[in-house]
Amino acid sequence: MVEYKAYGKVNLGLDIIGRRDDGYHMVKMIMQSVDIYDTLSFEKIEEVSGDSKNQCDAAGKPEIKIIATNDPDLSLGEDNLIYKACRILMDKYCIKDGVLIKLTKNIPIAAGMAGGSSDCAAALKGMNKLFDLHLTEEELREIGVTLGADVPYCIAGGTMISEGIGEVLTELPDIPDLTFLIAKPVFGISTKEAYGDFDAIPEEDIVHPDIDGMAEAIRNSDICGIVDRLGNVLEDASIPKHQEIEEIKNIMKENGALNALMSGSGPTVFGIFTDETVDEGTGNGETLSGKEKAWRTVQILQEKEYISDLFTVGAVKKSDIDK
Repeated sequence: MVEYKAYGKVNLGLDIIGRRDDGYHMVKMIMQSVDIYDTLSFEKIEEVSGDSKNQCDAAGKPEIKIIATNDPDLSLGEDNLIYKACRILMDKYCIKDGVLIKLTKNIPIAAGMAGGSSDCAAALKGMNKLFDLHLTEEELREIGVTLGADVPYCIAGGTMISEGIGEVLTELPDIPDLTFLIAKPVFGISTKEAYGDFDAIPEEDIVHPDIDGMAEAIRNSDICGIVDRLGNVLEDASIPKHQEIEEIKNIMKENGALNALMSGSGPTVFGIFTDETVDEGTGNGETLSGKEKAWRTVQILQEKEYISDLFTVGAVKKSDIDK
């Protein structure tokens, strides 16, 4: 058996710079893995007792059986990216054995955190290891982009500039230690909906984030330079329909977040907190940690009926990503 963690992500910056003839949007983003993850375990399905053939599905292909250990309502059929990742490797490399996958789901669905893409990336890596395919990360990325634009990044993880449709990656240094408070509203926003609404915005009304400046700030470990440049052009598409996103951002900033932003196509919002020395006139400054400030904000956000999930986590380093 092999096991992989599939980490969620936030977009520290998301810009759309054009559109290809095939309809795909050209992006320039800074992606960051965060310590919210699904867990996937992989086992070969053994031969049926007394039968020389391996376990097969109705079409006569090796079986792919996916079990969600904590979400029985999750769709796990042929439309699921985990299934698609397994099937594409089985077909490409003539794998004859079936596979049993157990999924423990923690990343919110339809949240702009690449939960499905991250599970897909973990499936590619899990199959690669389970069946000794010896594919390189670059080879896995090339397969991954055929399944989803965020999959190549999710295979790599860490802190990355993502360009093209998401498949052109440039590694950045790990960001400084920061606390992320992540809030997922009860509603979802489809990627198709968000990008469609963005396309209706006049170009002169779009404020493009400074992705290059943020990348330089990350290289210099400049926290202020990072948080001051948080930006996501899809906010202008999603917030007019969902004012709760703006309210969450404001609550976070009013309660100690250095800045806050919607991640991806939304609706998830994250705030960035760091340690702070508070001096109430006594001359003896008290250090308030980023985690403490984030937890105080959690108590306020918990009272909002339109929020379904809250997480206080750190960033994930590239070296922590399962290979």
